[in-house]
Amino acid sequence: MIILASASPRRRELLTQIGCEFIFEPSETEEVKTGSPKKLVCENALLKAGQIAATHKDMWVIGADTVVAIGEEVYGKPADEADAISMLRKLSGRSHQVYTGIALVYNDKYWQDFSVTEVEMAVLTEKEIERYAASGESLDKAGSYAIQGKSAVFIKKIDGSYSNVVGLPLHKLYALCKKAGCNLIEEN
Repeated sequence: MIILASASPRRRELLTQIGCEFIFEPSETEEVKTGSPKKLVCENALLKAGQIAATHKDMWVIGADTVVAIGEEVYGKPADEADAISMLRKLSGRSHQVYTGIALVYNDKYWQDFSVTEVEMAVLTEKEIERYAASGESLDKAGSYAIQGKSAVFIKKIDGSYSNVVGLPLHKLYALCKKAGCNLIEEN
């Protein structure tokens, strides 16, 4: 059995989409807040998976963490609507990177990887930013937007994994699971 150490409905949807059988148990570990985007997502993914794996021996545990970055400046989930508006203003008309770290833990062994996707956002008007932030969709998303949601109309281009921007790079996860000997999906 596989455990997803996340409360994210988007991650659950992605695993369900590929036919993965899993249960989810959100991690309550304190996340690392400083460091490069790559370091942050990799450390946090491992912390989340490790916390759940500590109480579930002989079970595969997947941890993931996603941030948005412009260079080394990291944007996680907004604290409130005002914070979402501030983030969206900074992303408007710019390219940015979405980093997701993934960790796979089984007993005392772990495997890690990460994915980076370049995203170009259109120039947004103040009214578009305020209306989107007021919708509430941005409040639990890294960088204050959901590419699979209403903000899809703001995304001009992506270079890399779409599922990474949603919150779980499926190809990287599949490759990591194969390397570790974890059956992510039933193969016929």
